Amino acid sequence: MPDDLRYPIGTFSPKRSLTEADRLACINDIAGLPSRLTLAVDGLTDAQLDTPYRDDGWTVRQVVHHLADSHTNAYVRMKLAATEANPTIRPYDEQAWAEQADSKIAPVSLSLDFIDALHRRWTWWMRSLDQAAFTRGLQHPASGALTVDYLLQLYAWHGNHHLAHVTNLAARNKW
Repeated sequence: MPDDLRYPIGTFSPKRSLTEADRLACINDIAGLPSRLTLAVDGLTDAQLDTPYRDDGWTVRQVVHHLADSHTNAYVRMKLAATEANPTIRPYDEQAWAEQADSKIAPVSLSLDFIDALHRRWTWWMRSLDQAAFTRGLQHPASGALTVDYLLQLYAWHGNHHLAHVTNLAARNKW
């Protein structure tokens, strides 16, 4: 287990260009996240779900709900990039969203079911894209120009990153 609790799988490091095999691996990571996340939180008590994965970090419950929020935005952003001419997307305040009641106290089953449906739709759509669609771009006000390929890598990493927060916490606490 890495010592850095904030980045348990390391920081995001995208490839400049992706092969079809690279894309498929990322899509498969995104497709597999719902079942891996469900397994990771299965049987956790409310007290365990309300345990932060690190000092000043989100709770397991907030991480699960954050994945639903973030990946909803990711799906929309990728579809905008694939269907519009270099759209500018709207950022959102992840921390403020994580402090809302639906992130702090709602049952994780709500987001687990949502993530499962979202990821099935999202990955079905990504598998239907031609190679040119992955090179299309968007503008992020803070990050600048991004491509669908970049976002694909980012959200494959993002799911694994937050899954590791949950699984590493469970391992450290022997849950």
